[in-house]
Amino acid sequence: MALVLITDDAAFTRRMIRKAFKDTDHLILEASNGKECLDMCDAHSPDCIILDLLMPELDGFSVLETLQQQGSKVPVIVLSADIQDSIRQKCLDLGAVTMLKKPPSSSQILEAIDRALQN
Repeated sequence: MALVLITDDAAFTRRMIRKAFKDTDHLILEASNGKECLDMCDAHSPDCIILDLLMPELDGFSVLETLQQQGSKVPVIVLSADIQDSIRQKCLDLGAVTMLKKPPSSSQILEAIDRALQN
């Protein structure tokens, strides 16, 4: 069982991702922006983060940069509609373990979580 933090400013997207976990024993937390994500990381120490890139207040790149500066080892899975090679590489350089194209299927989400937690 893992504690997974879903961070996306769209409630619909968070709900869709949460549904992927309905038949698992993972616990789910949600954040609606990057600042909430970092606050929840400090308060709850998630085992994995699912992170959108484009969000108000603090975007996903800033979250990745902050986590990297803090020396965080929490695996981060980035979700984005923008899957250009340059964006993917920037996310990986900032410590993301993988990047999934929005909207991901339930199986893609669960496979990415399993791989991230095994590292």
